[in-house]
Amino acid sequence: MSVEKKSVTVRIAGEDYNIRSSADEEHTRRCAQHVDERLRDIKKQVGILEAHKAAILAALSITDELLQGKETFELIDADLVSNIDSLTEELEAAIVGD
Repeated sequence: MSVEKKSVTVRIAGEDYNIRSSADEEHTRRCAQHVDERLRDIKKQVGILEAHKAAILAALSITDELLQGKETFELIDADLVSNIDSLTEELEAAIVGD
């Protein structure tokens, strides 16, 4: 079963891009807006910069954000597993103790 792809026109750095995606239109627009905002932030910080260099810096910045989020998620996930294991042991001990 193939997933239907929809075309969405988004504006990034003053240019229109026609994106074909199976994601929800609003999601695609939010992604484009995030990229556009990051590009603007970088251009403010660095000043005049060639478009491809700004795009690379934006990609690195967004990737850093993603990887930090993944690391945080993994830490939270490991903590939850540990807590569940501890609770399971306590419940088993309480049941056996009865």
